[in-house]
Amino acid sequence: MIKNIILIPTLILLSSCTAFNSVQEIYDAGAPKVQESPLKSELSSIPPIDGKKMTIAVYQFSDKTGQRKPADNIANLSSAVTQGSEVWVIKALQEVGGGTWFEVVERVGMDNLVKERQLIRNTREVYEKELPNGPTPLKPMVFAGLILEGGIVGYDANVAIGGVGARYLGIGAQTEYRVDTVTIVMRLVSVSTGKVLMSIATEKSIASTRAGTDIFKFLDMGTKLIEAETGYSVNEPVNYAVRAAIEAGILELIMEGERREFWKFKENY
Repeated sequence: MIKNIILIPTLILLSSCTAFNSVQEIYDAGAPKVQESPLKSELSSIPPIDGKKMTIAVYQFSDKTGQRKPADNIANLSSAVTQGSEVWVIKALQEVGGGTWFEVVERVGMDNLVKERQLIRNTREVYEKELPNGPTPLKPMVFAGLILEGGIVGYDANVAIGGVGARYLGIGAQTEYRVDTVTIVMRLVSVSTGKVLMSIATEKSIASTRAGTDIFKFLDMGTKLIEAETGYSVNEPVNYAVRAAIEAGILELIMEGERREFWKFKENY
């Protein structure tokens, strides 16, 4: 009887300590930090292009899946993937070969850019009209020779589901996992001819796991009950997986273009 009285508060104390430690870990992990590129080393290791930088435009890279976040027993209105993946496309293009491959021009916020240029032009016409040469003209906008288009074309939830568990004398443990898949398609288009030069498709698996243990046991001939449970789950961020798939597509685009002799790697690098 004395052992049971001591055991119950001990289990409660251990469960409380575990919960406190989990909350503290989540709090510490929530500090802001700079997100590193998933394929940073691969992008940086690409040799420089043999020639001048290529000017490229990215108008949009949208979610074409229409998928919503997987949820049980509720209608979830949140999208399964990011709606602004073009920022990762632009970032990856800027990082290829240490920034030696592409000159990316602004096209996503084209309306804002045109409005700002018009504001500058109108202001100069009013306040610089007395200058000997008239208002200072704006430099012409840089036009692109290539356009990168595409989007997120697939998000397949619960591609694989499984787990394992066991229980003995009221003490059990179990693990579960789930795998989703996101698919990216991109194409490189020549502005001068409108020809699609290349089309690349990549996919990335998104893994989620859950593990836990529990105790459900009666003591003192069934008059007292001990019940305790602990566990944790790890979900790979979908946004990070989308970024990884996009960067893998950019890498494959570079390699495919070199194989087709659209460009060459710089020798003796």
